[in-house]
Amino acid sequence: MKILFVAAEAAPLAKVGGMGDVVGSLPKVLRKLGHDVRIFMPYYGFLPDKVEIPEEPVWQGTAMFNDFAVYETTLPESDVPVYLFGHPAFDPRKVYGGSDEDWRFTFFANGAAEFVWNYWKPQIVHCHDWHTGMIPVWLHQSPDISTVFTIHNLAYQGPWRWKLEQMTWCPWYMQGHNTMAAAVQFADRVNTVSPTYAQQIKTADYGEELEGLLSFISGKLSGILNGIDDESYDPATDRYIGKTFTANSLENRRANKVAIQEELGLEVNSKAFLVGLVGRLVEQKGLDLILQILDRFLSYTDSQFILLGTGDRYYETQLWQMASRYRGRMATYLLYSEGLGRRIYAGADAFLMPSRFEPCGISQMIAMRYGCIPIVRNTGGLVDTVQHHDPEHHAGTGYTFDRYEPLDLFTCMIRAWEGYRFKDAWRELQQRAMAQDFSWDKSAVDYIKLYSDMLGIDYQQQLAPPKPEFAASASGKETKDEVGLPQSSLPK
Repeated sequence: MKILFVAAEAAPLAKVGGMGDVVGSLPKVLRKLGHDVRIFMPYYGFLPDKVEIPEEPVWQGTAMFNDFAVYETTLPESDVPVYLFGHPAFDPRKVYGGSDEDWRFTFFANGAAEFVWNYWKPQIVHCHDWHTGMIPVWLHQSPDISTVFTIHNLAYQGPWRWKLEQMTWCPWYMQGHNTMAAAVQFADRVNTVSPTYAQQIKTADYGEELEGLLSFISGKLSGILNGIDDESYDPATDRYIGKTFTANSLENRRANKVAIQEELGLEVNSKAFLVGLVGRLVEQKGLDLILQILDRFLSYTDSQFILLGTGDRYYETQLWQMASRYRGRMATYLLYSEGLGRRIYAGADAFLMPSRFEPCGISQMIAMRYGCIPIVRNTGGLVDTVQHHDPEHHAGTGYTFDRYEPLDLFTCMIRAWEGYRFKDAWRELQQRAMAQDFSWDKSAVDYIKLYSDMLGIDYQQQLAPPKPEFAASASGKETKDEVGLPQSSLPK
């Protein structure tokens, strides 16, 4: 199958949230299974720092009264072709933000539609979040190209219809009051990044006012759990951590705990219960619950706490001030650091993630991979990845709670703190967590089933060895002739 991923992020080139992990990992696995998968993303101003990009574009086009150029490179450490949408609007060294964000990504989506009509024609265009939401609407008039729309964050739904009509072409058949609503209606398939979240978004609590529409299109709605790059996130080989280890050599993990305590200025005490948090500091992640109970948790236990991330200024300020009251026991680092994040996973005893809602979540899976026990709320993808610890029956992979209430989180954290005192049971819990298979191999098969169902073909036949005819060359030039004459009908 020929598949084009269109997204605002693709790790390691551009990564802000979980979308970047998906777009940067899934295409690599699909190509290994023999499919011609490529990525189309914006040419951000910081990309030349991360990958070599030719000076000459492979194709040039026009959309929304603006000229653009498309440059071709390769996803680092892979053979996945990446097409970069070049325009001065994306020159700043940032991914999101700015007063022109709606225009920039609508223009990007328009350019992607022109690209598949006129340069490289896939069988399937896999769109990600509202930034690509207009593509299924425009490709609705191309019956030989199918579309998948993946919802990573339902809370961000893109510009409203009235604004879209001022910026670009809205076909006469278009329905939907904003970009995401339109995408959900016109995509051939809609999926979220976990089975539980796919069901939750059809309810008022999680539907972000689209629950009625999502219930209406539930026949084409599904949930496929995200995976992680288990070759990159491997404590046995990770170059970012001081002491590598496996599930059978967890005694080596203690050195990482001492090292992170020394690095971040915490009291060096390998027996202290060390809790880590790595992620965006936003309300979705349960920061309001954490602020209500963390002071009491640190006061009544001998625990330590590490926080790494950026986000809302209110949460940053509150957590920074709290760290100043618990010097030697709490460290707050308001920044993004891949290496430091991995050292926290490898050294902390537990990972805190009490999300209000969670489409999937990647952090809890990485934590378990490193033997860092997750403390999570039972919602979305956290339900699908973390099972509550049951020491009596030697089952479970973490600690969970149900209600979004401070007392419930506090109780759950105390249970984890108490559980840590029973070293043999805790080691067994770590080994069960590390044994979980969160690789993309399983999820890739589910996506192949989804793609095959759209095209009306037998998915078993798509699980074939790699085909060298497209693996040998990443360029789209050789396929340009099979596209035929330009099919664009979008006004320039």
